[in-house]
Parts: sequence; C-alpha cells; structure tokens
Amino acid sequence: MNPTLDAIILGIVQGLTEFLPVSSSGHLEIAKYILNDNSVAEQSMLMTVVLHAATALSTIVIFRKEVGDIFRGLFQFKWNEQTEFSLKIVLSMIPAALVGILFEDQIEQFFDRRLTLVGLMLIVTGVLLLLADRAKNTDKKVSYSNAFVIGLSQMVAILPGISRSGATISTSVLLGIDRERAARFSFLMVVPLILGKMAKDILSGEINYTEANMLPLSIGFVAAFLTGLVACTWMIKLVKNSKLTWFSVYCFIVAVIAITVDYLN
Repeated sequence: MNPTLDAIILGIVQGLTEFLPVSSSGHLEIAKYILNDNSVAEQSMLMTVVLHAATALSTIVIFRKEVGDIFRGLFQFKWNEQTEFSLKIVLSMIPAALVGILFEDQIEQFFDRRLTLVGLMLIVTGVLLLLADRAKNTDKKVSYSNAFVIGLSQMVAILPGISRSGATISTSVLLGIDRERAARFSFLMVVPLILGKMAKDILSGEINYTEANMLPLSIGFVAAFLTGLVACTWMIKLVKNSKLTWFSVYCFIVAVIAITVDYLN
C-alpha cells in the first residue's frame, strides 16, 4: 500500500485506541498485520515514537490546566492539593516504569504481530470493562494507595491487547473512584511515561533517522493528534455516563477475529 495512506491509517488507529478502551498496542499490531507492514525494526519504532508523541500532545492540550497544576505541585515546594495530586501521579508511574526498564527486551518479544496473544488480552480488557460498567458511581477522590494499585494495572497493560486506559479506568472505578476523576487520572498518569519512553528510544540510537521518510511520519503525527483530541474528549463523557459495555463487546469480537486469523495462518 501507499506509505502515506498507511501512515494515516496507523495515525487514526493510534489516536482512537490510545484513549478508547480497546488497546492501542493491540490494534497497532493488528493494523500492521493487515497492512502487511514489513518495515525494518528501526523504521517501525520511529513511527511508533511519532504516533505516541502525537497522542501525548493531544492529552496535554486537553488537560493543559491539570498538567500545569502537576508541574506547579512538583516545583513550588508547598504542601497543598496540587502537590498531593502530583505525587499520586508519580506514584502511579513507578510499577510500569520499573517493569519497562528491567524487562524491556522480554516485553519487545510480545510485539511481533502475535495475534493470539492480542486476542486473549482483549478478552481480559472486555471483562474489566464489563465489571467497571456495573460498578456504583461515587464522588471519591484518588488516594495514595489507589494511585499505586492503578499503577499496577498500567504495568499489566504493557501487554499488547490489554487497554491501558481500559485497565486503569476500570481499576479506578472498581476502587470506588468518581468516574470522571478516574478518566482524567488515567489519561494524565501516562503522559510522563510516554515522554520518558520516547526520550529513551531517541537517545538509545536504535532509531534510524537518516533513512526516515518525513512525509508519512508528519501525516501520521497529524492524524493521531487530531483523532486523539476527539477520542480523549469523547472517552471522558462515555466513562461518566457508564457506557463501556459496547467497548467490551467490541473487544470480544475483535479478540475472536484475531485469534481465528492467527490460527488459520
């Protein structure tokens, strides 16, 4: 297919699935399979970094006030609500950050178009969404212990097929946290991790810039950014109104398709 068209498709997939609870990593693996993506590892990694940068930027734009509060909380050296929220964000990052650093090579082995694994993990995501949609709504805020438990769910969501937003939002809701707060915390807690992973990939020297085709990368970035803006805003409303069951059904359907296709091939 045309590299530019592939970039648009991948950008839209990333922009939607980073925020909607259907697993961005799982859908990118499926998309690469459908598009017969045979790009070398360096080129594939560069596109992944660019797409994640786009969705991180869309998160920052949507939550610019909250992001500003986090930075003020970390650097104003005063004990207040902003500082507490910032520390909870940092605490939630620890499990995924440690696993990402200590087991990076093992984790990368899961990202090789393993559709059966993606399908099984999508089933796990679907079950979590079903449970969360049936939980009672409250006005509870995120506590320190809650932040760490939500961080553990983000750690598990490193596996392709387990939705990061689905896992963290579902965990938050099951812990009794207010649905809108759960969604906002879920989206904010991933931004530092994405930026950190991007910095590590760029500084590692594993990405080949000299042979990069900037047009597909730029188009993919714009597609992911614009789609991410819409999906992020939409997802907050969906969580608040308890409408996650349809995403659960979607996860189950895609899981069956992915497992069947992998088995037949």
